[in-house]
Amino acid sequence: MRLTALLCRVATLVLASAQQDCSSHPTFREPSNADIEVSCGTQRMALQMLLCPVYFCGYNESLLALNGEHSKEHCKGFADWTADPPVLRFNFSITQEDIALCSNKLTVTEEMGSGVFSDFSSLQFINISGQIKSRDPSTGTVTYREEMMYMFSCRYPLQYLVSNQTQMSVSGASLSVNEANGSFSSTLRMALYSDSAFSSSLRIPAGGLELKTRIFVQVAASNLSDRFNVVLDRCYASTAYFSLDSVTHDLFVGCDNDGQTIIVVNGMEQNARFSFEAFRFVRQKTSSTFYLHCSTRLCERSSCSTLVENCSSSLRLRHGGGGVSGRSSRVSDGAMVSSGPITTRVDTGESVEPELTRQTRRKKVMLVVAIVVGVLGTVFLSLVAYIACLVCNSERLFSKPVLYRLG
Repeated sequence: MRLTALLCRVATLVLASAQQDCSSHPTFREPSNADIEVSCGTQRMALQMLLCPVYFCGYNESLLALNGEHSKEHCKGFADWTADPPVLRFNFSITQEDIALCSNKLTVTEEMGSGVFSDFSSLQFINISGQIKSRDPSTGTVTYREEMMYMFSCRYPLQYLVSNQTQMSVSGASLSVNEANGSFSSTLRMALYSDSAFSSSLRIPAGGLELKTRIFVQVAASNLSDRFNVVLDRCYASTAYFSLDSVTHDLFVGCDNDGQTIIVVNGMEQNARFSFEAFRFVRQKTSSTFYLHCSTRLCERSSCSTLVENCSSSLRLRHGGGGVSGRSSRVSDGAMVSSGPITTRVDTGESVEPELTRQTRRKKVMLVVAIVVGVLGTVFLSLVAYIACLVCNSERLFSKPVLYRLG
């Protein structure tokens, strides 16, 4: 009993000391809505509220928690007395687990695209919201303290945006989308396959793929909440990796495709898949090299089916051109994941082997010729030696003296 009383007295002294630090500060007053500041970060949400109004109302930092979760230390704030004015800081990750841990709410809304998203007829937003609530330490049936409650929220477009710091991918490499514009932390990856099971990686021969070879493409997201799926708004090929003058060809834009493109799955899983036939750009004659690009965004799983199935409104992008080939169509910037170079060849009867391969073949031919010449030379010399031996033996036979016996 004495120990409890002693602890209470120590806590009272600490509170009195802190209150004395605040008592002379201009923020030692009634609380107001402007006392809280919310920072909607790309990976975390940061909250800070003035601390002296908390003491003015008879509370301290230990009596405030996110959404009233006072039993969880993770949901309590950190008092920063070094700041001027003193503040109470809260900081949590915007992953699904951290959001749910302190009972914050996550809701998804759907709106018409506007501004930089004006080319999207449907766009989804995530809203993360909650409260910082006080706990009255009074044990009686009445209290003279007002309840303190600060509300906060952050709104994020559920859209992968590309900034100048975004690193584009090569074939089969990871693309970490820069989140300076407020998207969730995830990684996109494009991979090319040679089979419909998407199990065998595509290998491009030195001379290039034959025309009409079917190429299978997968764009997948990792580190992504299971609430969301991947949607490809547009996939196209370009003759140059980065160039405004690059010639492009749309494989599909929304629901419009070029006739040889087959969309396997889009918006229904955390990976999107399609296939197309290898082609060449007309201005590239015997061989053609191009790069594949896909504009990617996310959709909430519960509404993805309507986005994909209702191509006449929800998913269809307002196409700037009349066809699906030629120069780039007007599409709002999404997370553009790209492939490495894809080379195709035209069988004209002419060799399209690289110079190094031709040099190797020449060396092999010269080596074979040298071996044949060597063998023929050896045979010829052996034959000459044999004939010479026969001639020598013949001369000895005919030049041998004949003896006659006289009666």
